[in-house]
Amino acid sequence: MADPTGFLKFEREEPKKKPKEERLHSWGEVYADVDPGERNEQVRKQASRCMDCGIPFCHSGGSGCPLGNLIPEWNDLVRRGDWAAASDRLHATNNFPEFTGKLCPAPCEAGCVLSISPLSGGPVAIKRVEATIADQSWEAGYVQPQVAEVSSGRRVAVVGSGPAGLAAAQQLTRAGHEVTVFERDDRLGGLLRYGIPEFKMEKKVLDRRLAQLRKEGTKFVTGCEVGVDLSVADLRAQYDAVVLAVGALRGRDDTTTPGRDLAGIHLAMEHLVPANKFVEGDGPPSIDAKGKHVVIIGGGDTGADSYGTATRQGALSVTQLDQYPIPPTTRDDARSPWPTWPYILRTYPAHEEAGERKFAVAVKRFVGDSAGRVKAVELQQVKVQKDPATGRREVIPVSDEVETLPADLVLLAIGFEGVEEMPLLDGLGLSLTKRGTLSCGADWQTETPGVFVCGDAHRGASLVVWAIAEGRSVANAVDAYLTGASDLPAPVHPTALPLAVI
Repeated sequence: MADPTGFLKFEREEPKKKPKEERLHSWGEVYADVDPGERNEQVRKQASRCMDCGIPFCHSGGSGCPLGNLIPEWNDLVRRGDWAAASDRLHATNNFPEFTGKLCPAPCEAGCVLSISPLSGGPVAIKRVEATIADQSWEAGYVQPQVAEVSSGRRVAVVGSGPAGLAAAQQLTRAGHEVTVFERDDRLGGLLRYGIPEFKMEKKVLDRRLAQLRKEGTKFVTGCEVGVDLSVADLRAQYDAVVLAVGALRGRDDTTTPGRDLAGIHLAMEHLVPANKFVEGDGPPSIDAKGKHVVIIGGGDTGADSYGTATRQGALSVTQLDQYPIPPTTRDDARSPWPTWPYILRTYPAHEEAGERKFAVAVKRFVGDSAGRVKAVELQQVKVQKDPATGRREVIPVSDEVETLPADLVLLAIGFEGVEEMPLLDGLGLSLTKRGTLSCGADWQTETPGVFVCGDAHRGASLVVWAIAEGRSVANAVDAYLTGASDLPAPVHPTALPLAVI
């Protein structure tokens, strides 16, 4: 059993980071290299803080992990030093724990019983334990291809190679189906490849997992836009089922602020993709922050990714703007009671390195030079409120005072509006919902028979852990569609939502 007093013996401890100067001059991951033996011993102590609660909210789909990761089980196995068994239990519910261990914001930690009170010293460092199990699994050779013993004779096409598509593909391949993943980009991985900067997850982590999928029998086709390079008619003729995991990459733009048409103002993804391609060895990026004053509009993950990318490119200054007031540093039980995801200030490693953040501000206008390029932004203090009549969000200036910031490059990181328009959808007879997503029934099947959807294309822009959970679940539905029944796990229902206060 777990050590019920472990959290009293050991403090929560995050992994050590490299020095800031070293990080700013490197695209490598921000965390310091540690001898595996020393790393494992540190993490064993962290795992000892888990009490194996009678009701483990950490792996509840509503308040913790939508994958249903067996967190108390592998915490105790790590505490006892049984890394092989911990790897088995972790991989039983998660195809790609190295992705979630590095990229997931860890709703499991928000649902940890030790999150109820700060007097506990903070939640178990679940994300760190997970990442270490994944690292140890690769280092010790626990991760091996799982090749199906019997072929079903059925063929499945997965469109999109992000975490949802890869999870669906791996599950279906292991079930004995012949799976081909189509990716329109030149490399596999979707946002894992071109949206996530190298300093958050080095792409060798993605590549080694892709190698496992290939050895299991999954086939991949890159540089192929289905509906253009491969017709919808040929797709349907060649495959018994189709899984749409095309993401929700249609970026939200700002079309109302004066000066938006000036050169030098871009959506954040227009900056991140070429920056990631540069790190892959594809030559200088088309949008470079070197020697520029950079202003990032939007306070979320994508904004932080652009922030860290700009500083590494050699920006003169980086300023990130958020319309909302600065959040509290500790959970406000009235606003986000345990075990819901807490509304608190989240500081990413990039924020510790350089630049600054401004809260409760909005751009009044973009200011251009004589050549039509942006040279500054004018800011006003604002408050965000709901219109009592319409319920719509309004951004209201609270002062006439205007602050001017130099800005040679402005990046809009204000969210995503849903699935991009594409010939594939027209060819399949599918239309988007008001939320910009693709709808499905309880069996993950769209209105077009034999065509399924999962991940951000179904849910809207969300977390990597939800993408993997939906990919696993859609694999169960496709397997049942093709064979009449399925033993594959299905951790989430299409209508599942995280627990929240509304």
